[in-house]
Amino acid sequence: MLKLGGELLESRDDIQALVAASASLRKDGALVIVHGGGREIDSAAARVGLTKQSIDGLRITDAATLEIVMAVVGGVINSRLVAALVEQNVRAVGLTGADAGIARMARAPAYRARDGRLVDLGLVGEPDDDSTPELLVDLCTAGYVPVIACLGLGPDAQVLNVNADTLAADFAVRLGAERLVIAGGTNGVLDEAGRTIGSLDAAAIERLIAGGGAQAGMVAKLIACRKAMQAGVSEVAIVDGHEARNILDLRGTRLRGGGRSSFTGPRPDTLEAPF
Repeated sequence: MLKLGGELLESRDDIQALVAASASLRKDGALVIVHGGGREIDSAAARVGLTKQSIDGLRITDAATLEIVMAVVGGVINSRLVAALVEQNVRAVGLTGADAGIARMARAPAYRARDGRLVDLGLVGEPDDDSTPELLVDLCTAGYVPVIACLGLGPDAQVLNVNADTLAADFAVRLGAERLVIAGGTNGVLDEAGRTIGSLDAAAIERLIAGGGAQAGMVAKLIACRKAMQAGVSEVAIVDGHEARNILDLRGTRLRGGGRSSFTGPRPDTLEAPF
């Protein structure tokens, strides 16, 4: 399972590096890709006069913003990445979490901000399904690479914006993945001096979150990674995706020692590992 931050999908050079890494991972087994697109969403919203609303670095998604998210992430960025993969003979298929209901969501609860306020994040989803996403199993079994934009399906057919790290971890758990790589624009989790922390266990993750050493965006990554670790994903890493080698060799911050949780969902034996 590979998550690609939107900042990696803006330049041709970065996309080529990601395509190379994806092709190599696909040779080793089944691969599912989840991607975001934050900065391009911001740019598209600004062009139509929408002001970005956020709290502690988390996007507040109203109806107008959701339309932008759907168009940019589910359309422009997804198509761009799929086209680049197909050009290099990777059998990529573009999807969102709404397709075949592979990512069913509940509305996210109010967020407790650092200043103590409770803030409604709007049309934002949290995973609400522990079943195996059969469409992804079928595609992977047939040799395709699903490329999934970070959108989910909420109640009453409402499409919801979903944090891409959260969505990738959720798929990793439900597919029984052996590996989850969160690739973004920074070289893993950084300490106060800006140096990469080589590894983190569950206790260290708790200290970073509770002590304020991680900002909101990184908090979401750490919580997603912790979920995957505790559900039995063997290898979890946060890496700089600008270089393919970081993705392939897990050069960044490795998350370890989560142990297994009570998760008992199916792990499809029709799929090769790692995702």
